[in-house]
Amino acid sequence: MTSPIPAEFPPVVYLPCAKDVADPEHAEIELRRTRDGRMALLAYSALDRLHACCGAHQPWIVVGTPALDLVMKSQPFDLLLLDVVIPEAERRGPVL
Repeated sequence: MTSPIPAEFPPVVYLPCAKDVADPEHAEIELRRTRDGRMALLAYSALDRLHACCGAHQPWIVVGTPALDLVMKSQPFDLLLLDVVIPEAERRGPVL
């Protein structure tokens, strides 16, 4: 990452993924584009917050905060946002 992670950042975070996977190494982290065109990685400090902010059907993985550097290398992003609420209309629905 280009800037240090704040000291108060959680030691592990839950990251929204494009789909459920058995092996975390195959996870495709879901990035979101901001209104100004930047790519944002949304991270959640607890699983209940991910569910409350993204919906119950959001696939996810848990990673140690130091691993965010690896995420940045494989899926570059401009912003790291913590515990952001996704509007209901933009959340994932149940898999049919």
